[in-house]
Amino acid sequence: MSKKQYASVWDAIEDTPEEAENMKLRSSLMMALKAHLERTGLSQLQAAKLFGVTQPRISDLMRGKINLFGLDALVNMAAAAGMHIEMRLLEAA
Repeated sequence: MSKKQYASVWDAIEDTPEEAENMKLRSSLMMALKAHLERTGLSQLQAAKLFGVTQPRISDLMRGKINLFGLDALVNMAAAAGMHIEMRLLEAA
């Protein structure tokens, strides 16, 4: 049995590099949104109204249910929260 090292958990558990990159981006956005909501003290209902989604959707976000969120939805939520997203592309190592 060989031991392989990975740069992130997503690299280890996803089937392809493309899926791993997608999960890394979604995870980063979800953590930033959760931190924003905690910092601002918005209730889940207030956040839902701000983001244009339902309260159960905010609950899913706060519980980290990443499989329920696509990149588009997370980008839209961040923009509705007044957050600015920057993207940086690097050559693979």
